[in-house]
Amino acid sequence: MTAQLFSGRGRRSVAALGAVSAGLLLLSACGDKPTPLATVTVGTSSVSAEAACRDSKELSMEKVQECFTDHKEAKTIEYGRGDTLRLGVEPEVVEDGKKWQAVLDGQPITEPSSNTYRSFPGADLFATGGAGEAPASKKLAFVEVSEDGKPLAVWNFTVKLK
Repeated sequence: MTAQLFSGRGRRSVAALGAVSAGLLLLSACGDKPTPLATVTVGTSSVSAEAACRDSKELSMEKVQECFTDHKEAKTIEYGRGDTLRLGVEPEVVEDGKKWQAVLDGQPITEPSSNTYRSFPGADLFATGGAGEAPASKKLAFVEVSEDGKPLAVWNFTVKLK
């Protein structure tokens, strides 16, 4: 006959402790903490997204272009002509001298900024300057840049004309 090392209650306690430890181990093994969020707000509607591409050192120009064109996972927000467009990033994006800028269809529409929030009242993202009909949607990206201007992350959104 073998002697019991733990009583019924003790076994349950050890099992619970083991389950918690295993869960914490699995979470720490993932190692992927979520990237900071970027947010686009139009009127009372907002969409937020994690970075589509991110590197703690630097993204190559090829990778940045790939990120600009890969909008499969991009969040979509509707925009009406003359609406106020609000863009924001979490404070982590502008820590340690980093900045971010907005890019519309591959063209910068803001200067790099260390502010976490930008507002554009009455902006017309779909103005064509008389050069034909406006597209149904545009690609909006935020680019995080290091102190020396090197790209570190890209967040993607699709802005759809109402």
